[in-house]
Amino acid sequence: MLTPEEWIAVRLSLQVAFWATIWSLPPAILVGWVLARFDFPGKGIFDGVVHLPLVLPKVVVGYLLLITLGNRGYLGQYLHEWFGISLIFSTAGATVAAAVVSFPLTVNAIRLAIGGIDKGIETAARTLGASRLDAFFTVTLPLMMPGVLSGCLISLASALGEFGATITFVSNVEGQTRTIPLAIYSATHMPDGDAMALRLTVVSVILALGSLILAEMADRRIKFALGQV
Repeated sequence: MLTPEEWIAVRLSLQVAFWATIWSLPPAILVGWVLARFDFPGKGIFDGVVHLPLVLPKVVVGYLLLITLGNRGYLGQYLHEWFGISLIFSTAGATVAAAVVSFPLTVNAIRLAIGGIDKGIETAARTLGASRLDAFFTVTLPLMMPGVLSGCLISLASALGEFGATITFVSNVEGQTRTIPLAIYSATHMPDGDAMALRLTVVSVILALGSLILAEMADRRIKFALGQV
């Protein structure tokens, strides 16, 4: 059985991962669509920037967030002074860190899903009078739903395991930013924390594996419903 402290870490992890996935989904759909369907000068650079969180050390991502969105950051100082919004040491900040790190995974899944859709279907819709946006919402979006859902679940699994960017950006505050990975880190620095670390590790593995299995199952079901298999 988990202790109350461990339950807090589990609930916080699920909360952070859920909202990180929800808030990053609309821009991920937009970016995935742009990368899959449009050619423009600087596309390679834009693509590289989008996927940069995948290859940068997560501590670097967290530091960039700190100097950008911290209370003295380039943007964070105005959020703090004008609107009273402070992301550091907060659950909202942990959500932002998880969203940034998992964003490229969602974009990549959506981009691949759109790339697998026959452009002729979109062209036919536009020939019948639909605008580009109408064709997207009525044709492209339903057909790319397997990729959207798969990307969301993979993003959720990634957000559940986020550590480096979170601890660098919002520190390790119990009840606010101490998600499962940070709780495990804290437990390894406690004289009697081995049992706690092991329990949370098991929970982390179950949640991550469950997300990946659900992603595969959902992908198959939606493809079957759309007649793609």
